[in-house]
Amino acid sequence: MTFQIIGILILLIFYGCYFIKMFNQCSKGIQTDQIGKNKVGLVKFIEVTMKIITYIVPVFEVIGIAFNIFSFNNSLRIIGACMGIVGDIIFIISVITMQDNWRAGVSKNDKTELVTSGIYQISRNPTFLGFDLVYIGILLMFFNWVLFIVSLLAILMFHLQILNVEEEFLLEEFGDDYLNYKKKVCRYIGRKW
Repeated sequence: MTFQIIGILILLIFYGCYFIKMFNQCSKGIQTDQIGKNKVGLVKFIEVTMKIITYIVPVFEVIGIAFNIFSFNNSLRIIGACMGIVGDIIFIISVITMQDNWRAGVSKNDKTELVTSGIYQISRNPTFLGFDLVYIGILLMFFNWVLFIVSLLAILMFHLQILNVEEEFLLEEFGDDYLNYKKKVCRYIGRKW
């Protein structure tokens, strides 16, 4: 029962932050959800697939939590809970740090700033890192093969989004500023020396 409560809290905090930020930006006239909009080809495929899978993952997370499905011992479940909590914290800090520059997907129509301060000094993609840690954390807490497959697919799609959409957009939009930032900070975690 304790793991179920922790799992529910991790998801409520995570998705609560996501939707509160989205509604807050909407009230300012900012269209946060840019996933798949005005995109073509591979970029559209990656973004739309990522969006679909991120709707599917929480369904199986909730099923796993509701039925307390797990295959691992309590040690791995505790590690999963810690990862999920850290994922929440990283996600919240990254969304707050981005302020109104945060979007789900990229938009060439919105002018945003390149954010390199705060948590972005140690990760170029802390939002995705937060997603990954929450997904892996819930997976370790409530492991089942369906959740494993959809979580793995989501993490893969996030990575493809970063490689094929986000990084290309940032290079095009911010040029040398982004290249210099990219030379200093790792994609997921760490600084380059």
